[in-house]
Amino acid sequence: MKNVLFVCSQNRLRSPTAEQVFSTRRDIEVASAGTNHDADTPLTHELVGWADIIFVMEKTHRTKLRKQFKASLKAAKVICLDIPDDYEFMDPELIALLKARVSRYLD
Repeated sequence: MKNVLFVCSQNRLRSPTAEQVFSTRRDIEVASAGTNHDADTPLTHELVGWADIIFVMEKTHRTKLRKQFKASLKAAKVICLDIPDDYEFMDPELIALLKARVSRYLD
């Protein structure tokens, strides 16, 4: 079973939506976090170390991840989804984007 981590800035809209969308899959474990210190669930070394695949929403998240959590990244694959902060939690358009961009890496 693979551990999949979704990362955005605040962990309020995009990454929690992704976590919820993919939480029903039986072949993966999912979690989400934010790169900002005041995120609902801030990104930690433990979460980064736990993950086999890390999906970041923007390039800035990938940069922060590689800079602040380099020691914990080990062999985790980091994939940028290029999804801007333009969506509400569980927005149908966001869900469609996530399914289109994430699923191919999980199948």
